Amino acid sequence: MSRLQGTAVDEARSEIVRVGTSLFARGYVHASAGNISVRAGDCHLITPTDAALGFLDPHRLALVDAAGEQIAGDRASKTLTLHRRIYAADPTARFVIHTHSTHLVALTLAGVWSRDDVLPPITPYYVMKVGHVPLVPYHRPGDPRVADLVTARIVERAASSTPIRAVLLDRLGPVVWGPDAATALAVLEELEETARLWLLTDRRPEPLPTHALDELRSTFGAAW
Repeated sequence: MSRLQGTAVDEARSEIVRVGTSLFARGYVHASAGNISVRAGDCHLITPTDAALGFLDPHRLALVDAAGEQIAGDRASKTLTLHRRIYAADPTARFVIHTHSTHLVALTLAGVWSRDDVLPPITPYYVMKVGHVPLVPYHRPGDPRVADLVTARIVERAASSTPIRAVLLDRLGPVVWGPDAATALAVLEELEETARLWLLTDRRPEPLPTHALDELRSTFGAAW
């Protein structure tokens, strides 16, 4: 590993620990649920299997090379395949977060708005910061078939010029990604908050009208 790549990995370690601590402190994750990864050069850094995100040791994070072989740290999360496939399908992705956020898991139990859009566009910031979020049917945690389904959704939406930043795994919670930690966190937070709002209002609110969505597209470039 080059010195430059080593620096990128060290920075990624610190970022994963910072984000994990923040998610745990604010109740987005609990126990050993969830995982985080970063693309650092040709390598991927990901939280270990069954790690508690609020108490991560940066030196025990799993480092994986370009071929998917682990070269350092504890055993990688069982969702490693999913994370690597997201990075491969979306060249802009540099940071991936998966949580079992309470309101989003509850949404899958209560019933999503539709399989293509788990929530209606009820607020402008949901439209601008999150966009379309499809539901991925239930598979056991770590099932490699989920990676195929998520990749297909990413490719499908990119082809329609409405790229996605997240999917919702049935009964398991959201997977979100972005070019950096701040962007991925913003998607996760807005997605969870919108699910909370919709459930608190008994799933009654109507979507924003067409003219409002058009205005968000033309003014802010919203991908809806």
